[in-house]
Amino acid sequence: MRLLPDLDGGLLLNMAGVLVLVVLTVLVPVGLMSASLRRRRWSELVSWLGLMSMGLFSSLLVTTLARDLVLLALRVTGLLSPEIVFGSAVAVPLLAAAVTLLGFVNARRLARVKRVEVPIANLPPALHGYAIAQVSDIHVGPTIKRPYLNAIVNRVNKLGADAIAITGDLVDGSVHRLSLHTQPLARLAAPDGVFFVTGNHEYYSGAEEWIAEVRRLGITVLLNQHVLRRRDDATVMIAGVADYSAHHFHPAHKSDARAAAGARDADVRILLAHQPRSAPEAAEAGFHLQLSGHTHGGQFFPWNLFVPLQQPFVAGLHRVRDMWVYISRGTGYWGPPKRFGAPSEITLVRLVPG
Repeated sequence: MRLLPDLDGGLLLNMAGVLVLVVLTVLVPVGLMSASLRRRRWSELVSWLGLMSMGLFSSLLVTTLARDLVLLALRVTGLLSPEIVFGSAVAVPLLAAAVTLLGFVNARRLARVKRVEVPIANLPPALHGYAIAQVSDIHVGPTIKRPYLNAIVNRVNKLGADAIAITGDLVDGSVHRLSLHTQPLARLAAPDGVFFVTGNHEYYSGAEEWIAEVRRLGITVLLNQHVLRRRDDATVMIAGVADYSAHHFHPAHKSDARAAAGARDADVRILLAHQPRSAPEAAEAGFHLQLSGHTHGGQFFPWNLFVPLQQPFVAGLHRVRDMWVYISRGTGYWGPPKRFGAPSEITLVRLVPG
């Protein structure tokens, strides 16, 4: 209704445009549900088509709205012309397609390493430079498979971190369907261990089964628990809580930062918590640093503008009282294979004297 009449392409173009929109409309929900289709030969193709359509439709919606606002402003100022109306109608689908293509390239490339230094007051010398490699929100599922995860594992292992943290939303699907594709996680290795906390998507995919599977892969699952690791005369606590919303699915998994901290008997206390909104409770529990994900940094513009409606932070390093909280933009993506203005990351967090 907003573009086709202004393109003035006649009946044939209008019919083709309507057909494209109908196909997109059907593909999006079918793509989202394709993982449950019995015919697996077709389900992967339908997933790709549906999720790509979702990304394209999103950009079409945003660019069409932006065009309308510009045309309205030009009409008010008396600068609107038929040439501008026609040219902008042509530009919208071209721009939407370009953004979708660029977003696809950004999403499918291997996440780059982002190095973050976190200053800790009274940091013992033995813990100067202590490093944790963080991956988050990989979302192994319809379009993210074993080769994608294998490349992430290779890059993380090369960092030589003291510990590795997986801060939730590892999967989108059941153990039965995805266990083959999560096998590379067994190769993750760090001197002080590899740790995992649940995200909300684990609870959509069978959290209990995934917790057992992750443990089978040799990874320590922290459910409101902690471990202590020593460096000479200094001790670092690595703790983890279940997802902020876990109690809606499993009451026994209710996120509890105080239980995770225990007696606080460590020089540095680090909490792994999927959602940034766990931060106030973590600060009260006496943690020095919280590592989170969940937001994807918004994944692609303009949806990053809506993240603050639910979460206190979108991405990066922030302060909550006496505690630092770092939010990863995510190592994979959810839904459309599309990232625009929010690049994926593997984070290397290093402790430095404050």
